[in-house]
Amino acid sequence: MNDPAEQLVGLVLRDLAALDALGVELLGVGLALLGGAFAGLEKIIGDRMQGKSIGFGAHVSDPDERGTGEILKQIEPEDLLKYGLIPEFVGRLPVTATLEDLDIPALVKILSEPKNALVKQYRKLFEMEDVGLSFTDEALEAVAKKAIERKTGARGLRSILEAILLDTMFDLPTFDGVDEVVVDKDVVEGRKTPVLVYAKSAKANKEDAA
Repeated sequence: MNDPAEQLVGLVLRDLAALDALGVELLGVGLALLGGAFAGLEKIIGDRMQGKSIGFGAHVSDPDERGTGEILKQIEPEDLLKYGLIPEFVGRLPVTATLEDLDIPALVKILSEPKNALVKQYRKLFEMEDVGLSFTDEALEAVAKKAIERKTGARGLRSILEAILLDTMFDLPTFDGVDEVVVDKDVVEGRKTPVLVYAKSAKANKEDAA
């Protein structure tokens, strides 16, 4: 059952069966949860809000100054209709909830904390060549900031890291004596290539610290 729709139906039926086993009366109970990115909806809302702000003394906010989440908070049924949803469908959605934009700290957590975080994935790839990979805190913040500037959110984090590390990963098997690759803020911003730390220099640094 590879079709996402079939998988969703299967999950719903499984949950309904579980509720029925617990003795929950399902007759007359109806619940539908709908979610999506609805790309472009924020522009429809922004245009409507700007139209309401016309006049002397009115405060007209530039849409670029507001986050998408802030704009979506102002959603009305008429915006969904203008977006293209049919009235019969919109009328059966009594509650509309929006999500906040991901900020820099949230994106940094996504990059580094989950079990399958992108940083951990790339470290595993480098470990296959017996080379360590480390990111400075400033580098992770710069990656998150770049994703926000591109308005790609968490979806764009992988492409940013790929652009930073692709050449280094390609050349890694040819490097001799490299012990670690370090990515700092300057690397993310394109001012230099990832820093290569060689085994001898790493050993010398440890001896100096001792």
